[in-house]
Amino acid sequence: MSANVLQTANVLQTANVLQPITPVVDYEPQAFGGPPTLPPVTVLRPRAATPAQATRLPDEADRGPSSVRAAAVFADAALRRVLEVIDRRRSLAQLRPLMTAGLVDSLLTVVGLRDGTDAARLRRVRAQSVRSDGTAAEIAASYSRGERVHAIACRVELLPTATGPRWQVVALHLG
Repeated sequence: MSANVLQTANVLQTANVLQPITPVVDYEPQAFGGPPTLPPVTVLRPRAATPAQATRLPDEADRGPSSVRAAAVFADAALRRVLEVIDRRRSLAQLRPLMTAGLVDSLLTVVGLRDGTDAARLRRVRAQSVRSDGTAAEIAASYSRGERVHAIACRVELLPTATGPRWQVVALHLG
């Protein structure tokens, strides 16, 4: 009997040595393309018939595109954070400086609905000024999750704070 036990032990020992090694699964998410880039802001200006008729636009109109660009840059960062919160890759508390208080609280219901299969990727952001002084803009954007493309929209306003004026999201719509 001891010979059989010895043979069985040798077979088990050699069987353990001959088993293939299983690699560990990589849990890191895939890296997305490079850093986000904003589309160029389009400013419609009337064409002059001749170069001599070309005139400079008023200073207020010159200030407009830069404020729209600033609103678009802010909205791009804010919407990316919103999507990261919905995907549970970021804490909801990190949205508080970017949004009005009631708006952050309304996202609590949306955060629990995601199944967590695919991460959302912000695709295109468009901004349009809604005030002549450039202190408010409406943002329309698209994002993809897996094969599907969705819409997201918000309104941002330049609001006075204790540290000075800053952009905040005052309305948000997820599609």
